[in-house]
Amino acid sequence: MFKTLAGLSVGIIAISFAAIFIKFCEDVPSLMIATYRLVISSIIMLIIAKSKGIRFSNFTKKQVLMGMLGGMFLALHFTFWISSLKFTSVASSVVLVTTNPIFVGIFSYLFLKETQPIELIAGILLSFSGSIILAAGDSGLRGLTINNPSFLLGDTLALLGALMASGYLMVGSKARQEMDVLSYAAILYSFSALFLLTAAFFSGIPFTGYRSSSYMFMGLLAIVPQLIGHTSINWALKHLKASMIAITILGEPIGASILAYFIFQETVSSFQGAGIMLIFLAIIIASRKGRKRL
Repeated sequence: MFKTLAGLSVGIIAISFAAIFIKFCEDVPSLMIATYRLVISSIIMLIIAKSKGIRFSNFTKKQVLMGMLGGMFLALHFTFWISSLKFTSVASSVVLVTTNPIFVGIFSYLFLKETQPIELIAGILLSFSGSIILAAGDSGLRGLTINNPSFLLGDTLALLGALMASGYLMVGSKARQEMDVLSYAAILYSFSALFLLTAAFFSGIPFTGYRSSSYMFMGLLAIVPQLIGHTSINWALKHLKASMIAITILGEPIGASILAYFIFQETVSSFQGAGIMLIFLAIIIASRKGRKRL
């Protein structure tokens, strides 16, 4: 269990840099950022997979379909979430996009038949409450009054990203029962890149003409949050329940908020501090009963 949580922790730290790198690509449309992220990471992953003797021809029809479905959810997750960062703060976007434990918990019970012990249920409720408190200081909403419509749009896009992330984790939990992490990551990232390339092509968004620094940060986005972060998460899906993974990923807004404080001077309010404490508590409680029965 310690090895699994340690590997997952590395992944959480890695994905915490995603929002920061994206913020540095202000001249690049959201869809193109997601496209570059997956295209670069899929090429690297395919090279690694080929060196290990992994071939697409070795996959069963079911495995290919799971890769396609997971890739579609991942592509939509990034499209919605990266778009949200254009309208709202790093803290609010990352918090809202990681409110998926409640969805994953319900869907895991309904579709994967994963029983949810009281510790996981408590962790889901605590993590959801912590996320709501974290977002309470968002300048987009004050009571029932919308002071900044763009913040509301950003929050809505982040929530749609959370729904897509839930589907992504669900598919990954099922696929990892019969596929090793390199095989699954290779097929998952490739299909996700294909979906995003198609969407970017038909949308008419230019593939070139951006700042040189933006290409550098999109490359970092592909290597750190994607190859290191998401591959670590997909590795952990073999050993931990999807609902436990969803709760642990809530460590991302904590890391992203801290990084945003030092880099962009985005303050962390008392509401956010309280939310962070609840999320930490949720992770500790849920980790006690998050292991899969293999």
